[in-house]
Amino acid sequence: MQDYRININYAKALYMLAVELGEQDRVAQDMRLVNAVCSENRVFSTVFRNPEIKVSKKVAIVHDIFSAYVCKTTMAFLEFVVRKSRSVNLGGISASFLDLYRGSHNIVLSKFTTATPVDASIVEMVNKVVAQHTGKEVELVEKIDPKIIGGFAIEYDNNIYDARLSTKLVKLRQQFGKNVYESKL
Repeated sequence: MQDYRININYAKALYMLAVELGEQDRVAQDMRLVNAVCSENRVFSTVFRNPEIKVSKKVAIVHDIFSAYVCKTTMAFLEFVVRKSRSVNLGGISASFLDLYRGSHNIVLSKFTTATPVDASIVEMVNKVVAQHTGKEVELVEKIDPKIIGGFAIEYDNNIYDARLSTKLVKLRQQFGKNVYESKL
């Protein structure tokens, strides 16, 4: 099971080490990769949850997957986490590290969801609007979700601007489901 305190403590330790070595930008880039692998690859997560697989095998897997793409500091940290039998926490640790990094660099994470891909000019406009509203640099994550039919949604700092067609259809169904007719008889 993932434990929030473990994630935060390991993330803080890595962040302090990265700051001390002057590698915080590079380690943040590496943690984005680790986070993406942990969240998008079910097999990876399943392997690290399995207590039957030896720690040495898990270390070899982490080394094979990440060594060509991450710096030595990040690789040493990943191997340390796996050796301490905390490999199930890699996704949470990487997410916590990125939260610390964004907080210290005045960056806000924003999610932009559309039904179909949009032009770079629209993405840039969304980036500027969110930056104006927050006063922070924006790290924009684009997501394509055909289920929303049309429109878009923008999320940042616990705010959401929902202009999805699917949401409007749900609201219309709710309004039509109410019987507002009153009999005058």
